[in-house]
Amino acid sequence: MKRVRFKPEIKRTQSFSLNITSMTDMFTILLVFLLQTFASAEVQIDPVEGLRLPSSTTEKNPVTGVKISLTNSALTIETQLLAQLQNNEFIGGAIDPNDSSFIKPLFEALQKINNNKDAKEKPGKILFQADQELPYSVLRKVMYTASMAGFPNIKLVTVVGN
Repeated sequence: MKRVRFKPEIKRTQSFSLNITSMTDMFTILLVFLLQTFASAEVQIDPVEGLRLPSSTTEKNPVTGVKISLTNSALTIETQLLAQLQNNEFIGGAIDPNDSSFIKPLFEALQKINNNKDAKEKPGKILFQADQELPYSVLRKVMYTASMAGFPNIKLVTVVGN
């Protein structure tokens, strides 16, 4: 006795449709998980000795970036001393003679970071720690120089509360 293979009847009038509801649900759950994980990432910020940060009531999470600290006596990037201050003025030829708002050592250090392809920081982002007693004119010089070096996104670091 010979076996007959089953052949389903194909109707030529039917159209093929794909149901992607389950796949859409899966991608939505994956997206929500990734967004929650990204938003809860911690940023480690160590204040420089002698630096008094202003207080704030912000509820935003900090981001990663290049850490610049400005105290009453020094400007540092990460732990490297770039320039010194005296009476709220940069000393030792740090200011460009052609532009009174341009800090040469800061620009050079940021350019070096910008050109480093292996940098762990996000390009263009700065975490700026500044003493609360410094006048805005000094802060503006740092922000101006950073934006000229390709770092337009500057986040001011504050202490929550108080």
